[in-house]
Amino acid sequence: MAGIYDQLTEAYTSLSKSHKKIAAYLLENRERAPFLTASRLAENVKVGEATVIRFASVLGYKGYPDLQRHLQEEIQSRLTSAEVLKRTTGDYPGPQPVIKEILRDDRHNLSTTEGQIDSDDFNAVIADLADAERIYIVAYRSAASVGKYLEFYLDLILQNTELIQEADGVSEHLLDISPNDVVIGLGFARYTKRTVEVMKYVQSKGANTIVITDHLLSPLYPYGNRQLITSTEVNSFIDSFAAPMSVAAAIITALTRSRKEKVTKRLEELEELWETFDVFTDHE
Repeated sequence: MAGIYDQLTEAYTSLSKSHKKIAAYLLENRERAPFLTASRLAENVKVGEATVIRFASVLGYKGYPDLQRHLQEEIQSRLTSAEVLKRTTGDYPGPQPVIKEILRDDRHNLSTTEGQIDSDDFNAVIADLADAERIYIVAYRSAASVGKYLEFYLDLILQNTELIQEADGVSEHLLDISPNDVVIGLGFARYTKRTVEVMKYVQSKGANTIVITDHLLSPLYPYGNRQLITSTEVNSFIDSFAAPMSVAAAIITALTRSRKEKVTKRLEELEELWETFDVFTDHE
């Protein structure tokens, strides 16, 4: 959001002592601070993580991810992945336990996502998918990893799912799109233009659309009839997919349970097929 640093400056005098420390840190570390998780920012400023979260609310944001996204937007358009990497690792010594840091960030992402997804909204997504004639998944670049996982299991149990991954073949895949179809769009910062274009197109054609993304400000958000927001923050140039993958697993599991008899029969038939072709290794 343009002017966010002016907002910090103007609000500074009215802030509490701990909130002033956060504001000062953000103002003094404009290129690195926007890529810090709430816990890492709290650690650097020497305040509690809850204080960082309250700070975002005091400024009028919906939470720390909302504040962080606005901070990032001022500089992210001119940052490459290499530059983001420099800004997220510059202050950290090599020997520190990176595995613990990343796992901690993932736990935070899972907790945040749990609070962001309403059960009724999730159940509505499951109902849409259960009733769909065809399910298309649109996912490019790193998001394709989550898309492939969804496609594999949804097609295994429903036999109607297709992942659209190759940009050149989009028009052929979606030629006969209809209101009876569901298109799932997956995209996380940095968002690919093609994902946004495809979701805009299929929505204009009347298809039922579901967006799985990382923020209310995501350019994909407006093109979903339903949205599932998953936190992907991690102190690196990559996104954390722990939460998106968990949501994908929840979708697969919920669909399986909603179609229990049909899925059970399908899996029994598959087991016979797998045994016939000796698909899996014997392990005792």
